[in-house]
Amino acid sequence: MRLTGTQPVRLTRVVLAAGALAVAVWALAIEPRLLRVRPRELALPGWSEGLDGLRVAVLADLHAGAPPVDERRLHAIVAKVNAEAPEIVIILGDFLAHDGPFEAPLEPEQVIAPLAALAAPLGVFAVLGNHDWPHGGERLIRAGADAGMRVLDNEAAKVLRHGRHPLWLAGIADAASRIPDLSMTLGGIVDEAPVLALTHSPDVFPDVPSRVSLTLAGHTHGGQVRLPLITRRVVPSRFGDRYLRHHVVEGGRHLFVSPGIGTVGLPIRFRAPPEVAILTLRRASAAARNLLPSAQRPT
Repeated sequence: MRLTGTQPVRLTRVVLAAGALAVAVWALAIEPRLLRVRPRELALPGWSEGLDGLRVAVLADLHAGAPPVDERRLHAIVAKVNAEAPEIVIILGDFLAHDGPFEAPLEPEQVIAPLAALAAPLGVFAVLGNHDWPHGGERLIRAGADAGMRVLDNEAAKVLRHGRHPLWLAGIADAASRIPDLSMTLGGIVDEAPVLALTHSPDVFPDVPSRVSLTLAGHTHGGQVRLPLITRRVVPSRFGDRYLRHHVVEGGRHLFVSPGIGTVGLPIRFRAPPEVAILTLRRASAAARNLLPSAQRPT
């Protein structure tokens, strides 16, 4: 059978339309509802022998109330985290969703209630994000405390692994809704124990000193929709995609950016699936520290 002159054009249009429809279905109905548990092992300078192998679960950007994160999904997230048996759980802000299309906002107490079941021997720690403070930040802090979660706002807390190996958690206030104060946050650290810095946005990372072994951040959603030439423009960071997701090393200082779980704006994700990171933190040998690049792009 011979094709007429217009038939190849029509066939191309059909194929393109089918492809666009498949991408739309994936980005709207499938990928936002995935939840990948991603194990990572990071070798850190300044990490102590007593903390070697520490397992840290990292969650960010729940945006509970925006599709598809409802109370049922919060319970499912908690079950996945607990199945990994982390020693400590870190939540990096934006618990809440408000004022966006298709949202059914949850009260702060409704969001915290399922998270109360998170189980970690060293505790659950959090910072708040730019979507939290205007819509119930103080209520999140109170509900978190009642549930055994400590929310840090320009302050540091100390934990002891196995009762004798110290670690500091330094929570930096969100730059968009509060005033981040690194001097205040780190000023309460009174010994040489390793430090994990917690921040909602990675934009504070250039100011974090090398005293901090690892900075943990969220906020970027891993781009949420990753398309060539577009992602850099939509990432909510003054550095574009410099701190888009995962592990970044600059000048020997380490950053890990969680792609997060929820959505903001339209309830879509494309090539940026929801993720819970399970970090195993290792002590970097002297030889490994000497080989660290001065700058490393996200992986």
